[in-house]
Amino acid sequence: MEYIDYYKELGLDKTASPEDIKKAYRKLARKYHPDLNPDDEAAKKKFQQINEAHEVLSDPEKRKKYDQYGKNWKQSEAYEKARQTGGAQAGGFSSGGFNEGQGAGFDDYDFSDFFSSMFGGGGAGGGHARGSRQRGFRGQDIQAEFPLNLKQAYQTHKQVFTVNGKNIRITIPAGVEDGQVIRLKGHGSPGINGGPAGDLYITFRIHPDTHFQRRGNDLYATQQIPLYTAILGGEVLIDTIDGQVRLKVKPETQNGTKVKLSGKGFAVYKKEDSFGDLYITYQVQLPTKLTDEEKDLFTQLSKINPHGNK
Repeated sequence: MEYIDYYKELGLDKTASPEDIKKAYRKLARKYHPDLNPDDEAAKKKFQQINEAHEVLSDPEKRKKYDQYGKNWKQSEAYEKARQTGGAQAGGFSSGGFNEGQGAGFDDYDFSDFFSSMFGGGGAGGGHARGSRQRGFRGQDIQAEFPLNLKQAYQTHKQVFTVNGKNIRITIPAGVEDGQVIRLKGHGSPGINGGPAGDLYITFRIHPDTHFQRRGNDLYATQQIPLYTAILGGEVLIDTIDGQVRLKVKPETQNGTKVKLSGKGFAVYKKEDSFGDLYITYQVQLPTKLTDEEKDLFTQLSKINPHGNK
């Protein structure tokens, strides 16, 4: 079994805090994600190793075992589970048959071979073991993060995840939120001794958008309008998340005025053809680099209405 230095994979040392681990994982996951490195097998492998390292080091119990046992941490965890559930007696072994203080014994076993010998898979003493009921262990769950931009989260689309060397195609529903977790049953680590596989938990991370702010199912944005349009009225072209629309501006529109575009917000999760609203805040642009003629006109206007009000 290949040994992976999880700290080295994330560019950290053993003193790293949980926040250090989280930040390092997010940075590397974005860099090596398969969608950003199509047809790059090295990047895919690196992405898998990063996920594996994060899964272990982000879990306090797993990290403690890894720090204590190194490459043998999985076997020690499984042995402890077996002993706690009485599994050490199921294959004709007693607890005294395994020296917990010596880790060298694990070097002679593959992970599956170790449990096979304990629970009836053959080898010395296998005659008695074969007559016993084998005990399977559920595989470990895998935690992964998947980055999306706001427009990707707005539309239902398919994505391919590479887990344990296998490609898994899933449909991501429109309207997923930042931090939302979905569970893919049976797509985690393989089970032990015939046990069921663990599950895959995917956490979506939605990057902030430069134009829109999302609050639930509603979107918020600002729109600059010329001073003359604000005073006299007119039309402006508004960006929505799925295209542009023309919007009428009422005469004498004040700076900071808000308008609502119903149904032009964000998609509602798992509710087809259902959307929130888009709220636009107008920012009135004051003219610059006025010509002499324009200055004269403003001067005349100021004399007509010196206080600038009605």
